[in-house]
Amino acid sequence: MFRLRLVQRRCFHSSRAVFSAQSNVQRNTLSDIAKLYDSKEKITVITAYDYLTGQMADEANADMILVGDSLAMVALGYSDTNEIPFDEFLYHCRAVSRGVENSFIVADMPFGSYESSTSKAIDSAVQLISKGRANAVKLEGGVEIAPTIKQLTQLGIPVMAHVGLTPQRSNALGGFKVQGRTLQSAEKVVEDALKVQEAGAFSMVLEAIPHKLAKIITEQLEIPTIGIGAGPDTSGKVLVQTDLLGLGNGHRPKFVKTFIEGHSLLVEAMSSYVSEVKSGRFPEYGTHTYKIKDEVLDQLMKRPRA
Repeated sequence: MFRLRLVQRRCFHSSRAVFSAQSNVQRNTLSDIAKLYDSKEKITVITAYDYLTGQMADEANADMILVGDSLAMVALGYSDTNEIPFDEFLYHCRAVSRGVENSFIVADMPFGSYESSTSKAIDSAVQLISKGRANAVKLEGGVEIAPTIKQLTQLGIPVMAHVGLTPQRSNALGGFKVQGRTLQSAEKVVEDALKVQEAGAFSMVLEAIPHKLAKIITEQLEIPTIGIGAGPDTSGKVLVQTDLLGLGNGHRPKFVKTFIEGHSLLVEAMSSYVSEVKSGRFPEYGTHTYKIKDEVLDQLMKRPRA
């Protein structure tokens, strides 16, 4: 907890200054996340991609909203998350922020926006905070990305880390595979987690690792762990909004729980609309129409035609 307090003090004043100049919105802060962690209350995170999905996640009382680069595939139709340009991602971050009043917003750092140099990482993060109005940024990687995390946090930019399966590097990992199953792999995940904590991350995502390993890491750390495919013992959980709502017909990973089959329900609703328009049942006179006085119509009809 001591380490999380240090990160909180370092980052809070900088991020507060950015938002006080832009709006009166009072979102959750690092202090609120710290209180949840102290009380051992599970931290909830939901992804969002635009104004509407941000608004819905906020109304659902998610503690944090992640503007995830998964939007490249589930919202924009790219074949890979690494394809989305930074400016396009920033556009969506701005849209999400306009729909959120209470939840703490974390913005992914898209592939290519931070790897080449620390200066590029700083520039990208500053844009996501100032223009995208995020409260924090998320970087994938462990030991190799720790120096960048340290630089960002020293500048007052809150950073959520991401270890285990890192989708932006799936090609190097041999695909979207569970990490940490062998001794060597498990040791690497633990080392990565400790290094990014030491660098100043205020929390971290643990993705697609055995639940017993996730529990060990969570117990060793002094900052919250946010699990996705990491079992029930992490400090909190994150799910992709389209997965939990059952939107889309694509593959759903083992760790996903779908809380409603939204895709079929929405298609059914739109099919009903199409059917009622074709049959003339929609719109109905009176129910869906506006009135005009008969005398106005009479006067209109008596006007000379052009």
